[in-house]
Amino acid sequence: MTGAAPLTFRVLGAPARLAEPAALWLLAAVLALAVLGVVQLSRRRALLTRTAGPQARRVAPRAGTARPAGRLGASLTGLALLALALSRPQCGTRTELARRLGVDLVVALDVSRSMQARDVKPDRLGRAKLELGSLLDRLAGDRVGVVVFAGQAFVQCPLTTDYAAARLLLRAVSPRSVPQQGTDLGNGLLAAREVLEGSGAAAGRTKVVLLVSDGEDLEGGAREAAARLGEAGIRIYALAMGTPAGEPIPLTDEAGAVTGYKKDGTGEPVVTRLDLATLRAVVEKGGGELYQPGTSGQGLDAFRAALDELAKSELTSRLTVQYEDRYALAAFPGFLLLLGALLLGEGRAPPRRGEEDEP
Repeated sequence: MTGAAPLTFRVLGAPARLAEPAALWLLAAVLALAVLGVVQLSRRRALLTRTAGPQARRVAPRAGTARPAGRLGASLTGLALLALALSRPQCGTRTELARRLGVDLVVALDVSRSMQARDVKPDRLGRAKLELGSLLDRLAGDRVGVVVFAGQAFVQCPLTTDYAAARLLLRAVSPRSVPQQGTDLGNGLLAAREVLEGSGAAAGRTKVVLLVSDGEDLEGGAREAAARLGEAGIRIYALAMGTPAGEPIPLTDEAGAVTGYKKDGTGEPVVTRLDLATLRAVVEKGGGELYQPGTSGQGLDAFRAALDELAKSELTSRLTVQYEDRYALAAFPGFLLLLGALLLGEGRAPPRRGEEDEP
């Protein structure tokens, strides 16, 4: 039972919480067993009274309800305590200074029409979003931002350590995210630099740009922009999307269905191809590496390893409450009660000699 947010409260002024509050739903099952047990005890008593009446003690000296009720109570209390233990009660006993180390990473994502080509599945942009989602799952401590670009560049997500928010914003990206189509790699790189330098980062912090594109650069300013980032101490890595063989650029409707293909002035379909030469030149200027998904040792695993080798800076420093598990305080007595219920006899002890004649 995971996924629920911890339930925080205070006990005698001290911070406490239940790390897995979803386990408390097991108390509903304990309550149902309690109702069933009470019904069975009532039926047992009614049956004994109906069959033996006032002579029940003489006729069935071991058929009383006191011990079954005791066994039921002990069992239910033990199960309730185990349910409480499964909810992982914790108590905050100390505070400590938490330091988070990482790098500042901005993803510059190409959303031009050429990224809709389907030479990789489901298409270049769809594959890029899947790869980046996987990267976000592996980040720990790094700040990440997203810039989308085509003919223009826009900040889709500022630098943040909230990876869930970054993933949500990334999922919404499409070619319609940028009103002016085209492919201006240089503009995308410069926008990424602005995000890195305008984030209030301390001097000396490691800054990284991951360019995700098929390498087509209609404006021709990618190399110059990469050189400027390199001079500013920003490393540039690239994730190549597409194949050298290329694919026609599909035209799609609102539902994503292909309605045709983009054509040139002669009426021939426009074929978009992966431009590795441009991407290699960009990463060379930025002191980074080029990666290609689907190539052994050249995917995002290699990029994640490269990030780990970079110098980490202290991104945040704050006091946090450290919680310690206290589930044993509920689990131990719960087991003892269940053991006691097993050892407790089903009926009461037979009357001693001389008690049978007592009224």
